[in-house]
Amino acid sequence: MSQRSARRRDLRLVPVALTAWLTAAIAIQLPGSAGPVAAGCGVTGIAALVIASRRARWRTVLSLAAVSLAVAGAAAAHVAIAEPARAAVVSLDHSGGRVLEMRMLVVGKVERSGDGWRFDAQAHRIAYGQHVHTGVVPVEVHVDDAPHGLDLGATVQTRGTAFPADAGERAVLVVRTVESPVVVAGPTGAFAVASALRDGLQQAMDGLPQPAAGLVSGLAVGDTSAVTAELDADMKTSSLSHLTAVSGANCALVVGIAFALAGLVGAPRGIRVAAGLMTLAAFVLLVSPEPSVVRAATMAAVAMLGVLLGRVGAGVSVLSLAVAVLLVVDPWLAASLGFALSAAATGALLLAAGPLADGLTRWMPGPVALALSVPLAAQLACGPLLVLIDARVPLYGVVANILAAPAAPAGTVVGLLACLLAGVPVVGAGLTALAWVPAAWVAATATTMAQLPASSVPWPEGWVGLLLLGLLGAVVLALIAPAPARVRHAAVLVLAALGGLGLGAGPIAGVVDRAATPGGWAIVACDVGQGDAVLVRSAAAVALIDAGPDPGPLSRCLDRFGIDRIDLLVLTHFDADHRGGSDAVAGRVDRVLHGPSSGAADDRLLAQLADAGASLMPAQAGQSGNLGDAHWRVLWPRPRDRVYPSGNDASVVISVAGGGVPATIFLGDLSAASQRALLATGRVPAAAIVKVAHHGSADQDDALYRSIGPRLALVTVGENDYGHPRQEILSTLTSLGATIVRTDVAGDVAAWVVGERLQVWRSRAEAGSPDAQMSPTLSRLGP
Repeated sequence: MSQRSARRRDLRLVPVALTAWLTAAIAIQLPGSAGPVAAGCGVTGIAALVIASRRARWRTVLSLAAVSLAVAGAAAAHVAIAEPARAAVVSLDHSGGRVLEMRMLVVGKVERSGDGWRFDAQAHRIAYGQHVHTGVVPVEVHVDDAPHGLDLGATVQTRGTAFPADAGERAVLVVRTVESPVVVAGPTGAFAVASALRDGLQQAMDGLPQPAAGLVSGLAVGDTSAVTAELDADMKTSSLSHLTAVSGANCALVVGIAFALAGLVGAPRGIRVAAGLMTLAAFVLLVSPEPSVVRAATMAAVAMLGVLLGRVGAGVSVLSLAVAVLLVVDPWLAASLGFALSAAATGALLLAAGPLADGLTRWMPGPVALALSVPLAAQLACGPLLVLIDARVPLYGVVANILAAPAAPAGTVVGLLACLLAGVPVVGAGLTALAWVPAAWVAATATTMAQLPASSVPWPEGWVGLLLLGLLGAVVLALIAPAPARVRHAAVLVLAALGGLGLGAGPIAGVVDRAATPGGWAIVACDVGQGDAVLVRSAAAVALIDAGPDPGPLSRCLDRFGIDRIDLLVLTHFDADHRGGSDAVAGRVDRVLHGPSSGAADDRLLAQLADAGASLMPAQAGQSGNLGDAHWRVLWPRPRDRVYPSGNDASVVISVAGGGVPATIFLGDLSAASQRALLATGRVPAAAIVKVAHHGSADQDDALYRSIGPRLALVTVGENDYGHPRQEILSTLTSLGATIVRTDVAGDVAAWVVGERLQVWRSRAEAGSPDAQMSPTLSRLGP
């Protein structure tokens, strides 16, 4: 038997972990069932033990079943115990946009999001009117700006609206603040020291060339606040984003260094292990002890233990035990993709890296095979899970990880030293400059790989994509690792079948898909997830209003409707969900009409579009032009507006009509306040179609929609944590007699006029619709 092989008894704890995972997932999705599930597990487990005591033949199996049920029952019991307090918070009167006053403790890293900043917190006091609720409540908080001192361990006071989080989420409420949080008390003790060290590293990076400068703290302590949006996208495309996520690899590196240093001074094994654990605890505190970091540290400890014991199977046993314990302590990890990725990557390194290295030695030297086997094993294990959040497969991910492999550990180690010594004159600056070198290498690798032809290929979404990529990974493993001939032959047959399926689902399906779209469309709202991307066409001229959050979905929509060239790209504003997919049209745009820039990142995007051949036009109310036979006019923002200088409230609002295009108004992400200001200008025309502002948020002005009087309301929305579209705006639109079509339900939506009737096509039939066609009568068609 190969030394790398796991023995059967080494895998006995795997069912324990899987049973706990499945039970915890059911309990958090259906919290009302958690109590009965826990009781059922307890009763069944006791019965298994009783039977095991009387039947020696089944003793091992039944004992393992009893342990599995006991752990699963403990996870379900945790949910059942927590549910009354969570339900009490959900039942609070926070509907209708009611503003709540909250006092909370920040327990997660403050990081950028698509609409500002977000962090996890524990709310200790929630008040509205005369009602005050006390108790520890996990919440997810979204703010526009992060005030100084907002950091892990800080106590803040804020006001905001809230809605219940989705089932399965650790947070009970998702809070959107209406004003900047007030830091009542900054971090104290060890949290204050860690915060000061991270801030010192950020200050030491000032003046170093970007984008690598922003990556230094990402590699060292997982702080990505200074990483540019462009580099962040490139690292995701090249499968390198895990380098800034404080993964198990970072933790293992820190533990390994401490273990080695203790060994150099002759410390016994017990002292070396203790030194490694103490260093790991300090590292977790430095980078922030949020659930994802604690999870990564646990997985790192498991991997290191497997290495120390010299047996792969022992590592698998400890991994299974760690997964089970973590799920009992925090059952909501069962719905965490990050938790699944950590477990999958650790398991792959323990089980698959060795066999892959053995197989690769048939074609290359041993050290090269080992270097290639580690990222390949991680890619095969994690790829299917990543498809659930980004339906693309990075073709050069393994190569990118091999190229970045020498630099990433150096960036982590030197960056950590720079963080610890940033306050020491000369030394701190010197170490930061040294850390910039490997960071620049990683950044260059990410950018180069992302810009290569076919850097990523589209892949089926959801569970179908996960199963197909998982099957492909199993085939690759069977073909590379030592395996019986019959297994190899079966893998070849499966690979041929997948190739044929890919051909059918790729070029051939693309032709069929394009043939199914309506030929006479004038407006298309692309299904790009939680973001905007709307096509307008007149006499073969095409405009694209916003580019969505990601290039992949936008590219698929453009391909489906046969769009090769964009005559006019309108970037209403520069939030990630409106400009993140710009790479899909770079080099294919003639003119860019854009909203006010809010900083250097926005200016860089515009410069990139200009370098690719587009002419730039800053938008302001009163501008107009032609698109084919249609006419467009900018209604907002006002010239040199000091009230709404940039961002959502300075979104470009544009109307288009004529030339076969039904009169349409695109409202960007305007809030109610800026909508009222727009209405007060007197320039808002009536229109047949309205693109609802801000994905259907509750912050809307009913009077504006009454003035427009739409017959069709397009809600560009995807899966989100904000409750979009909110019932408030849906009720308003329904009261106006407008037909509401949502891209998260209907998919791509096309609209055009035939005579006096508006035709609407959906790529997916909506529930309750007899088919994919509807024709609401228009009361007006002019601008």
